Amino acid sequence: MASVMEEGLIYEILSVVEEIPPGKVASYGQIARLIGRDNNARLVGRVLSRADSYGDYPCHRVVNHVGRLAPHFWEQRSLLLAEGVRFRDDTHVDMKSCRWDFDGK
Repeated sequence: MASVMEEGLIYEILSVVEEIPPGKVASYGQIARLIGRDNNARLVGRVLSRADSYGDYPCHRVVNHVGRLAPHFWEQRSLLLAEGVRFRDDTHVDMKSCRWDFDGK
């Protein structure tokens, strides 16, 4: 992946993910906006799918814009439940109560 993407960008994404507090979630789009790449939510997802190559990051705290869990990330639900994240159903986080307020408001 580093040959396709600049490592600085990868670490920029991962540094935002690292800031998500336990018990909160962020969407791929939120992270893309925070790094100034509003239309690159898929890029964020691609980086996170390979994040273990770069260290230990709380990627389980990132979901899609409606709160859906990542496909094929079987441990995500149990990791979020252990942090107290509420769910609407088996595959969707309750975004109203658990979305990370990254603006501090």
